[in-house]
Amino acid sequence: MISGVRPLSKRIVINDRLVSQTMSPRSVSSRKGENGILLVVGASDIYHGAPLLSSMAGLRSGVDLVYTSVPQRNVLALRSYSPNFIVLPFSHDSLDMASVREILHVLPKKPDAAAIGMGLDIAQIKGLIYLINELKGMQTKLLLDASALIPDVLKHISGTNTIITPHLGEFKRVFSTESSIQFLLQKKTSLKQLISVVVEMAEKYGITIILKGEYNVIASGIGGTVSVIKRSTPAMTVGGTGDVLSGLVAGLLTKLDPFLASMMGVYLNGLAALQASKKLGLHLLATDLIDNLPYVMKKFDKIK
Repeated sequence: MISGVRPLSKRIVINDRLVSQTMSPRSVSSRKGENGILLVVGASDIYHGAPLLSSMAGLRSGVDLVYTSVPQRNVLALRSYSPNFIVLPFSHDSLDMASVREILHVLPKKPDAAAIGMGLDIAQIKGLIYLINELKGMQTKLLLDASALIPDVLKHISGTNTIITPHLGEFKRVFSTESSIQFLLQKKTSLKQLISVVVEMAEKYGITIILKGEYNVIASGIGGTVSVIKRSTPAMTVGGTGDVLSGLVAGLLTKLDPFLASMMGVYLNGLAALQASKKLGLHLLATDLIDNLPYVMKKFDKIK
């Protein structure tokens, strides 16, 4: 059990200059698909909007193609919302082995990155594990969120630098067997103690963690780095902003390493929310973040 704060990894402070230095340039002669292909897997009878938000954010991140795989019952809602979606339906209402085989069978191209779990109803954990392992075999970089954040996935993503994006409740769930997490459940922790636990879990499992909250803690268990980014506005508590973040980070992940994609995604998501809140106050929606992403990102655009 943690009684204090363990030594931290290298602390990175992000700002516009670092984003500008990190953002990948686009070749003037590039073709469709060369600037990133993203797969988003999510949705259920209740949460049809979660993968929609992630997919729109992925597109706004600058990738060329986003494949959005959802149950058949959710297809019409997504296709009706935007002609920009490439929707890959699976026949069952929730994720199981048959659904995963359908997803993998109809994929037009190998995705560079995949975001899994947003609003997803999982009927068979073995289906989720199978999807993770198959995508790993395709050298697809992974981001897991929401329903995909369960203890069963840890041994399958250990050492892969997979990104997970939990809020505090999901963080406690996915690491529920760890003594450090029992410490979190027993008493109120300071920010320093919270950072320490996130770094410990990232290092133990060789993954990148984005712990979402008033202070977003991003830690890389392979890169040995950590960054803390304060939420830009309390208006971000509205539902769906985490789904936007997952899609944005996963889009950046097609071109960047997991820690940089995570840190930049949190920073840019916050800038978009801040810009939206200047116009809308505390009344913004998750879609307002997506609408503002191009305006905060375009100043970092580079062409070679």
